[in-house]
Amino acid sequence: MKNLKFIEVQQAEMVFETRKGSFHALAGVNLTVAQGEFITLIGHSGCGKSTLLNLLAGLTTATGGALICAGREIAGPSPERAVVFQNHSLLPWLTCFENVYLAVERVFGARESAAQLRARAAAVLELVGLTAASAKRPNEISGGMKQRVGIARALSMEPKVLLMDEPFGALDALTRAHLQDELLGIVAKTGSTVVMVTHDVDEAVLLSDRIVMMTNGPAATIGDIVQVRLPRPRERVALAHDALYIDYRTRVLEFLYHRQARPHQEAA
Repeated sequence: MKNLKFIEVQQAEMVFETRKGSFHALAGVNLTVAQGEFITLIGHSGCGKSTLLNLLAGLTTATGGALICAGREIAGPSPERAVVFQNHSLLPWLTCFENVYLAVERVFGARESAAQLRARAAAVLELVGLTAASAKRPNEISGGMKQRVGIARALSMEPKVLLMDEPFGALDALTRAHLQDELLGIVAKTGSTVVMVTHDVDEAVLLSDRIVMMTNGPAATIGDIVQVRLPRPRERVALAHDALYIDYRTRVLEFLYHRQARPHQEAA
């Protein structure tokens, strides 16, 4: 039975100390994520999306409240919560296979043989369709392929949660669409719990089970949540004319550009 409160964010607060004084980034954030659920965080720049993701990753520590994953408080980074950033962060002197193997070895090296570790790395590269590129280095492959290696590296650790910070934001539209479709397939196979930051409304509706919409900062919080009741598997061309898809898209746009309009938007 799936845990309906697999991730719990309870009254999370985040205050950064800067040279200009305190900056209140997040205020009173409450969120639960079910096991196997795909959540996207969306909002204007500066609304704390990445800050919340970093708290879930354990890369920063909340100044108030609590964050819990699988019944344990998040107290720091862990391979149970793998992160994929917009910058793929691959080591340029290693091949695709070696970049993934490094993560596999770190997590499973103490209890598995080298042959088992190699098999794990090879299997996850096959999952993202990169077997043919496994011997290539990052400078020999495209931006989209680099992101797939980053996703493979994260999945190779068999994380309980996949955290993604605008992983396709720097890619061209066609590559981005292709990787979104691939991600849908990968998540269907692995049953991963995913929390993903995005600025793209169509991406949020296509991928999500729920879209968490953040209010403008400072002291940003969750303004509203849209439950996306579109059946899976999802096919982007068919959804383009789906009334429900259009309704969800409109609700997110209305929140972003009317309810949370920036001052320059209101004056326009």
